[in-house]
Amino acid sequence: MTSDEIRETFLAFFEKHAHKRQRSGSLVPAAFDPSVLLTTAGMHPLKAYFMGLEAPPAPRLTSCQKCFRTPDIDNVGVTARHLTFFEMLGNFSIGDYFKQGAVEFAWDLTLNGFGFKPEDVWATVFEGDPAMGIGPDEEAIEAWLSVGVPRERIVLCPASENFWWSGETGPCGPCSELYLDRGVEWGEPDDLPGGENERFLEFWNLVFMQFDQDEQKQLTPLPNQNIDTGMGLNRMAVILQDVETIFDTDQFLPLIALGRELATVAEPEDRSLRILADHSRGMTFLIADGVVPSNEDRGYVLRRLMRRAIQHGRRLGITGSFLPRYVDVVLDTMGAAYPELHAEKDRILKWVLAEEEGFGRTLEQGMALLTDHLSKGTLDAAAAFQLHDTFGFPVEMTIEVAEEAGVTVDEAGFKTLMDEQRLRSAGGVGGKGGRVGGTADLVRGLSTEPTTFVGYESLEQHTTVAAVTERDGKTFVKLAESPFYAQGGGQVSDAGTIACDGGDCEARVADVLRAGDDQALEVELVTGTLKEGERVTATVDRTARHAIAANHTATHLLHAALRQTLGDHVSQAGSYVGPDKLRFDFNHTQRLTDAERAQVEDQINAWVLGNHPVRSMSTTLDEARALGAMALFGEKYGDVVRMVEVGDGSFSRELCGGTHVRSTAEIGLVKILSEGSSAANVRRIEAITGPAAVTLLREHDAALSGAATALRTQPAGVVDAITALQAKAKAAAKAGGGTDAGTVDRLAATATDTDGIAVVAASVDGVGGKDLAELTDHVRGKLGDDGVAVLGSAVDGKVALVVAAGPGAIARGVKAGAVVKVAAQVVGGGGGGKDSMAQAGGRDPGKLADALDAARAAIQAALA
Repeated sequence: MTSDEIRETFLAFFEKHAHKRQRSGSLVPAAFDPSVLLTTAGMHPLKAYFMGLEAPPAPRLTSCQKCFRTPDIDNVGVTARHLTFFEMLGNFSIGDYFKQGAVEFAWDLTLNGFGFKPEDVWATVFEGDPAMGIGPDEEAIEAWLSVGVPRERIVLCPASENFWWSGETGPCGPCSELYLDRGVEWGEPDDLPGGENERFLEFWNLVFMQFDQDEQKQLTPLPNQNIDTGMGLNRMAVILQDVETIFDTDQFLPLIALGRELATVAEPEDRSLRILADHSRGMTFLIADGVVPSNEDRGYVLRRLMRRAIQHGRRLGITGSFLPRYVDVVLDTMGAAYPELHAEKDRILKWVLAEEEGFGRTLEQGMALLTDHLSKGTLDAAAAFQLHDTFGFPVEMTIEVAEEAGVTVDEAGFKTLMDEQRLRSAGGVGGKGGRVGGTADLVRGLSTEPTTFVGYESLEQHTTVAAVTERDGKTFVKLAESPFYAQGGGQVSDAGTIACDGGDCEARVADVLRAGDDQALEVELVTGTLKEGERVTATVDRTARHAIAANHTATHLLHAALRQTLGDHVSQAGSYVGPDKLRFDFNHTQRLTDAERAQVEDQINAWVLGNHPVRSMSTTLDEARALGAMALFGEKYGDVVRMVEVGDGSFSRELCGGTHVRSTAEIGLVKILSEGSSAANVRRIEAITGPAAVTLLREHDAALSGAATALRTQPAGVVDAITALQAKAKAAAKAGGGTDAGTVDRLAATATDTDGIAVVAASVDGVGGKDLAELTDHVRGKLGDDGVAVLGSAVDGKVALVVAAGPGAIARGVKAGAVVKVAAQVVGGGGGGKDSMAQAGGRDPGKLADALDAARAAIQAALA
């Protein structure tokens, strides 16, 4: 069977047995699930169903889920079966059949669908664990016996082999695995499934999900007994295609063949060929699901994957840009099963090319430095940190190369240096958030009947208090019907009041807690008390809700305008929608030019003035996708979704659960406040709308009028008046020996855009010491907060170097002291300084141009 046939055989079998086929979820887990960085199993997109947070579309489900496991990155190419990206086939029961049904389905498909011989199949079951308070899984043993598996082919295994957790917290339970006995020729007569041998190959894991594990590792029964099975498609392909390794199966052969075609070394190393094949699949699927290269979390995993692939491509002697060739092959082999790959092809190629170009420029220099250190037989923490900080080498890659040379890296020392850098820059992100179970338990604990949200239709609702509780000094209330929106999708919660119909109590709504489709309110009592069964009137703060709705609709218009102006690669990477402002993070490599920023703002306001209707509608996920609706990467959507479209939907159509204005004219006005870098390859725009925007314009107008009065001119003449004053000041400074204004302007005009940062790296004649530092500072000032200036000069047979970095560049990781050290090494000198300004000297003026190139590379690496 081909891989496509294996996938379809599995899914069609379970569809025939009343399982609803589910589309694969994203590799980015849903926002409510903080337990994993990337989707590692087929059940992750279904976690809310297993935890009772949401109702499943059917009690029986089946899917082929995209998965990614970061711990296996280092094992790829070393073993015959480890992959980073892989496909997991699964069948799921939410409170329907349990162990007996799962075993019967598995045995039927194994024998009659995939053609295994019954005498070649063994089963393992959980042997129990006294520390966990669980005994042997006798129910599973009886189920296997009932379908004809002899007792001697049912093997008991410990929790390490036969108990499954979805993460540190969440659903878990004992499992039973199916193994294929490949014969004594693959091992020894006394080998058993679950042991370290090649004779028995595990191909299916049946998880009997019975428990929910909390942070203290305590197990409590789930509301329903559930089934979650996983069959690795790629491993099954090894068996059914009768090959020795995963890399000999049909999905990998074209990628291995491409590597051999591109390689120029005499004997291409299998390990490098396999790493390129695996990593190119992983990077393609990660980017298609909205991940972009960065130095944090998922972005770091992607960056590490891509840079490792680039390094192994160079080891094979591949020159020039080659990753796009791999992307094309991945699309050819897997695009039919995953159409999002073709839809996101432009995005994939954009990020692949950007990373290959950026890292390619520093790889040669970094590898030369690494090789030099390894030749001395040591690699201390400082060297590993320099490779990471200056040349963008993931420390895992440095460790891997060092291990091949038999050299140990001081990992503990490297971690200390990294921690010190994070403290200095305060640029790290926080944890992944708390466990959703706490909020869910609180909401469900108030009342099992879910609150009906009516806030789309009404801002005032006569309703009943379903439950009240006190916890940690706070009061929580659940209403039968609620008009209050619970924070989600970047939009903040509504504020408002709850008043008893009898007039004897009133409470202010401080927060709205979300648990799936359910909610509860945190309230602060103003007068009286709220009691269960009380009739109340719940009222949303209308002014705040309208401001939020205006900002949310404006966010959709901003997204559409950015895609029109910059390209379809732009996608949302985070947002904040409140009554005060909107903030929108999006994937893009460069800062917006003044012209682009103006074009985006003008387009938004043109749509606002067009008074386009804003409509929401419920439709199927497939229909919404067919209509081109934008979806937030990593967000979980059910079969029925809420779609918001503006006008005829031709320029804005998004899946969204937030609140919106009825027409764009209600927004009034949109004014962009700022545009800057939020993280590597992520830009951030902040904007205001309506009365807040009008107030700001009035303030600016008053400031301009004040400046005109002070300059004794009209508002239209302020710029000319200031220019004249600046010219006089520069002339005076020049007369007094200061920096030449023409030189500053000329140097600033040579700035190039490097990953959203304006960089000047140039030489000047005969300027040294204090004057060179002053000149560099002035040039940096011309570039703005996101600018970096590197100037070098040869004076009296020596080299002077100065680096100045703006606060925006420093926040992105560019440190003047680190950059000047790299440049100084090239000219045979040294130096240092602060993050904002640093100086160095050298002895070799003939290498000044090379030093400036090294500085550019160091800046690029720091930004990467």
